[in-house]
Amino acid sequence: MSAAKRGESNLVIFAALAANLGIAVAKFIASAITGSSSMLTEGFHSVVDSLNQLLLLYGQHRGKRPPDTAHPFGYGRELYFWSFVVAILIFGVGAGVSVYEGWVHIEEPEPLRDPLVNYVVLGVAFLLEGGSWFLAMRGFAKDNQGRGWWQAVRRSKDPTGFIVLFEDSAALAGLIVAAVGVWASHAYADPRIDGVASILIGVILGVVAMLLAREAKGLLIGEGADPAIVARVEGIVSGYPDITAVNHVRTIHTAPQSIFVAISADFRDSLTLGEAETLIETIETELKAAEPMLSSIYIRPEKSENAATLRVAEE
Repeated sequence: MSAAKRGESNLVIFAALAANLGIAVAKFIASAITGSSSMLTEGFHSVVDSLNQLLLLYGQHRGKRPPDTAHPFGYGRELYFWSFVVAILIFGVGAGVSVYEGWVHIEEPEPLRDPLVNYVVLGVAFLLEGGSWFLAMRGFAKDNQGRGWWQAVRRSKDPTGFIVLFEDSAALAGLIVAAVGVWASHAYADPRIDGVASILIGVILGVVAMLLAREAKGLLIGEGADPAIVARVEGIVSGYPDITAVNHVRTIHTAPQSIFVAISADFRDSLTLGEAETLIETIETELKAAEPMLSSIYIRPEKSENAATLRVAEE
């Protein structure tokens, strides 16, 4: 990942971390003063989000280690592992605690108290989370121009961008639910409504966690490069007169900005071994200049009739 892009990614994470730490403290204080279950749930939500941002930063740090004999393609996919852990934390801790606290509050509702503190904290939290969400959305949109929102998430190879965006979106939705829950509890003099709001927040977190887990799992298993990059590689290789056919181009992301590519091509039969070696070196040089993310290139001379094919992936 380039220094500029890595700096933008870290800015989004640090902004979310700073917002969540401050908000978590305020929410816990408000919950202690007012006895609000949804505020307590929101406090745990912010703590989990803060831990998630720390894990993403840790994953980025570990992923920057250079290749060695144990991991010849580097450690970039370690970020994908920690992204999957983040999804599990959101589901197991964030959603689990929210649903549990809500159920306890429904079974044993606390007396209603002045909600003013809750409204103040929720308002400040909404502003801070909104600022973090704006930075995350701006960065994500910049990296995925020309794509639909869901298509951009599906095609993204950098989980830090969409994880922070999903977290902030869930946080904003949770704040709205918490505010409605606090208001409705006092408007209808029924503290159990606050517990229902906590459960709804847990459901929101659970849905977000499952979406994140799905995307992180795909990256962890190994996803191919963007079809435009594959097409560019195939176009460059097929442009050489001594290449009679490009059988297939197979890619896998070893890190968000690092791609391993394996190319099967049918070479002109009259080429000598030395000429083929020179041609392969020339193709590799051009490919790396055209697409800097190609960190490892493997070109295999292979007859077209012997080349294996892959089935079309199911979305």
